[in-house]
Amino acid sequence: MFSNEMLCLFGVGFLESLYMTLLSTAAAYAIGLPLGLLLVATETGSVWPRPALNRVLGVVINCLRSVPFLILLVAVIPITRFIVGTTIGSMATVVPLVIAAAPFLARMVESSVKEVDRGVIEAALSMGASPLQIVCKVLLPEALPSLLIGAAIAVTTILGYSAMAGIVGGGGLGAIAINYGYYRKQTSVMLVMIVLLVLIVQLFQEIGNRAARKMDKRIR
Repeated sequence: MFSNEMLCLFGVGFLESLYMTLLSTAAAYAIGLPLGLLLVATETGSVWPRPALNRVLGVVINCLRSVPFLILLVAVIPITRFIVGTTIGSMATVVPLVIAAAPFLARMVESSVKEVDRGVIEAALSMGASPLQIVCKVLLPEALPSLLIGAAIAVTTILGYSAMAGIVGGGGLGAIAINYGYYRKQTSVMLVMIVLLVLIVQLFQEIGNRAARKMDKRIR
């Protein structure tokens, strides 16, 4: 199992999993962060109340979140092929990962921003701040520690999704675990993949926790 060929395979799988996870997280946050902020801002009684828009966004996000990832992975194959030109490999996996993670991140952002003290928002409103200024200069800075912890959770969730994508040729550690650990019944390979995935999860969770503690004004 620990031949040069297998060690090289493990290394490539490890890098592919990191690539898929980090790229998907960045792209999903580019979509999910504005959506989450818009969900909060458009609520009734918020800084920019738009109840109809809020309901539409909520329904769309809930519909996307309700689809299991494996089903979504297969359902968006035409979209994946159109965007990247293939349906296998680590790059192709990024497309369904982003589609699955963006609504999840939007809800996490919404939850984090709602933790901000209402008094801070009212103080900004009393000083004549615009809705955009409140979002950018009040809500985001105040919610940053919670957002960082949420980012760590999101990374580990997306990593789990990327491992599942190995079933349909997604690449990474999940593909190695399926192709060698399951189909070829090499239990030792499966165990190594599990250990590597656990180590990656622990790494990102620790980074997120440390960053959140550093940014949290309450513990300074």
